[in-house]
Parts: sequence; C-alpha cells; structure tokens
Amino acid sequence: MDSNEFQLVEKEQVHTFHFPQEDILTSESAQKERRASVDRAITLGNLEHQKVRIYFADDQGKKRVDTTIWAVTDSAIVLKQNTVLPIHRILKLEI
Repeated sequence: MDSNEFQLVEKEQVHTFHFPQEDILTSESAQKERRASVDRAITLGNLEHQKVRIYFADDQGKKRVDTTIWAVTDSAIVLKQNTVLPIHRILKLEI
C-alpha cells in the first residue's frame, strides 16, 4: 500500500465523510489483524496519548488521518470530539 495514494485529512473533517456499509477488507485474516491493531492503538492512546496513523476509505476515496484514538466500540473507533470512524472502513493503522 503506497501512502501517497491517500489524502491527508484533519480529524475534524472525518464526521463529514460518508462511509459505505461494506467492509473495505475482504479477507477474514486481514479483518482480524485490523481488529488487533485497533485494540493495540486504543491501549497506547489511553496510556501514552500516542498518535496513530489511520488509513481508511469513504465513498470518495482513500484518506489518512493522524490522531489519537479515544475509545473503541464493537463497530467504530472514537476520536476527539466524539468523531466516529467505522472500523469496517479502516485499511490499516500505523502506531
């Protein structure tokens, strides 16, 4: 995955994006790996306030946001100001 193909966005913009219902990752192993990365990122965010680079896609294309994850639900991650990003639209996290 080439990070140059991702548009860098601010976390304040995420709430304006429209996210399709289908999972961006098609393989079950990739989905499990993503969930493990999300769980690791929330731990680091809570303990060390460490920023995470999140690669995701909305209905307009691939995007990237650099931010701290504040909370995780079964279906989404929560950023500052209660901004919600659906887990099924996340391609990759870099911690």
